[in-house]
Amino acid sequence: MNIATTVHPAEILERLRTHEDSMLELCEELVSMESPSDDPSATRPVLERLGVELTRLGYRHRLSPPGRSGGYLFARPQRHPRCHPAQLLVGHVDTVWPKGTLAARPWTVTGETAKGPGVFDMKAGLVQIVFALRTLRELDVEPPATALVLLNTDEEIGSRESGAAIARVARISSRAFICEPGMGPDGALKTARKGIARYTVTVHGKAAHAGLDPDSGVSAILELSSIIQRLFSLNDRARDITVNVGTIEGGIQPNVIAPSSRAVVDVRVLSDEDAERIDAEIRSITASMPGATVGVTGGFGRPPMVRSERNERLFERARRIGASLGMDLTGVTAGGGSDGNTTSRYTATLDGLGIIGDGAHAPGERIDITNLVPRTALLSALLMEPLDRQQGGTGR
Repeated sequence: MNIATTVHPAEILERLRTHEDSMLELCEELVSMESPSDDPSATRPVLERLGVELTRLGYRHRLSPPGRSGGYLFARPQRHPRCHPAQLLVGHVDTVWPKGTLAARPWTVTGETAKGPGVFDMKAGLVQIVFALRTLRELDVEPPATALVLLNTDEEIGSRESGAAIARVARISSRAFICEPGMGPDGALKTARKGIARYTVTVHGKAAHAGLDPDSGVSAILELSSIIQRLFSLNDRARDITVNVGTIEGGIQPNVIAPSSRAVVDVRVLSDEDAERIDAEIRSITASMPGATVGVTGGFGRPPMVRSERNERLFERARRIGASLGMDLTGVTAGGGSDGNTTSRYTATLDGLGIIGDGAHAPGERIDITNLVPRTALLSALLMEPLDRQQGGTGR
C-alpha cells in the first residue's frame, strides 16, 4: 500500500467537517468528567478515556503510576519506522475546578458557544489532538515525523511529576505542538512565555509582650514589611519583570511581638538572564534588624520559553497554513506558563494551538465551537509539514 506524504490543508479541513458532531460529543464527555489537579482518582479516568481513543487510532500507550497527581499518558503509533524522526503533541487533562463545579455550571451549548468547567483550558484541545491524528489516518497520509502524544494531569500545578518525562520526550523530538488555548479573541499563537518562579520568604524574630516588654522582642512582621518593599522594587516594566508578594501571614496575638512571619512571592521573567539575576537577588535577602533571621525557599519551576529563531520558523509555517485556511494568525508572548516552557528548552515549540474562547480559570469559561474544526485542521496540517534541516530528534 502506498501512503501519501503530502495533503492540502483544505482537504484536511473538508474531512474534519464530517466529524464536527463527533468532536463536540467527545468534548462534552471530557468536560463532564471532572478532573481537578489535586484528585488523582478524578484525573486518571480522563487519561484512560483518551487512551481508548488513541488505541482506536493504532497507538499503543502507557500510563505512569499515579502519585500526588494522576500520572501521565505517553503514546506512540504501534507501527512506526525505527529511528524515524519524531514530533510531539502535548496536552493536560487536569483543570483548576474542584469536584462539584459541574453541578453548578454543566456543559451547555447556546448558538455558537459551548460552556463548561475546563472546556477552554483545555479539554477542547484534547479533542483536537485526537481528531487531528484521526483525520490524517483516514486520509492515509504519513507525516514526516512520528507523532508522539504526552498528556499529563498536573500542568495546572506546575507539572512537577510529569515535567521530567516531558523534557525526555522533547529531547528526541524535532518539534513540539502545545494544544493550550489560543490567546485573545483571534486565538493568537504563543511563540514565547514568561518563566515562573515561586518563593517563600520566612522571617524569624523573638516573641515578647507588646505592652510590658516590647524592647526585648524582635518583630518578624516589621522585618518582613521591609523585605516586601525590597521585593517590590525588583519589578521592572521595561524588561517585563513582575515580582508580586501575593500572600503574607505571621504573628500570634495582637499583644505579642511577632516571632515569625512569611510571604509567598510570584516572579515572572522573559529571559534566562533575568531569571538568574532575580533569583540571586531574592536568595541574597538578609535581615536588617538585629536578632532577626531570614530564610528563602523555592525558585523557578518553569523556565522562560524564549522567542527563539526555531520557534519563530515554526510559527511562520503555521501562519502560512492558517492563511490557506482563511485565518490571519499572529504570534504573542504569554505571561502565563505551560509545558511549552519545558519543551522549548529542547526543541522548536509552538504553543496556543488549541481552541479560541475565553474565561480560562473563570466562571464564564467558554469556547467558540465554530473554530473547533479549523483549528484542528491547522494542527493536522502542521503535523504534515516537512522538517527543517536544523531539526533532529528521533522517536527511538
